[in-house]
Amino acid sequence: MRTGIYKTRHREDLMEYFETTGANHFTVNDVCEYFKSRGSAIGTATVYRQLEKMVDEGIVNKYIIDANSPACFEYIGEHTHHDVCFHCKCEKCGKLIHLHCEELKAIGSHLKQEHDFVLDPKRTVFYGICSECAARGAV
Repeated sequence: MRTGIYKTRHREDLMEYFETTGANHFTVNDVCEYFKSRGSAIGTATVYRQLEKMVDEGIVNKYIIDANSPACFEYIGEHTHHDVCFHCKCEKCGKLIHLHCEELKAIGSHLKQEHDFVLDPKRTVFYGICSECAARGAV
């Protein structure tokens, strides 16, 4: 952990949540439900406050997918280099799919080189139908 960061019980609990769940993306509600199911409820405001601090520190990414969805967070750790990721959102079930895709990185490079436009992968969301919904005929 970086020096100068005040360790609290809630912060340590969140770090354990990240390591235990291995979830790519999670919402504040996901975190609260996780702790509630284990008998150690943590307040929503506390989770928001801790996650925002971690966003500021660069160990958690925050994604705002659209105005109707809760903010989504991603634990990225305390490394200095992070892979660029993109997102797909299912228009039927709302599932968020986290992508590390070289082809999409190439599109970002193309936009920059050929069109002088820098794509922000944290705010780029592709909308469509996930494979589970497609299999159920929800297309």
